[in-house]
Amino acid sequence: MTRNARRARAIAIAKAKPNALHYLMLAAGATAASLALLLSHFL
Repeated sequence: MTRNARRARAIAIAKAKPNALHYLMLAAGATAASLALLLSHFL
């Protein structure tokens, strides 16, 4: 693997990880909001 290819791969991985984390945090926030909404109806 050439130096440029290795660098390009490292950049791609660095860009992909925050994306996955971003979607995970969005999903967690949406779940918490939904639960809060449901609980407010029942209490």
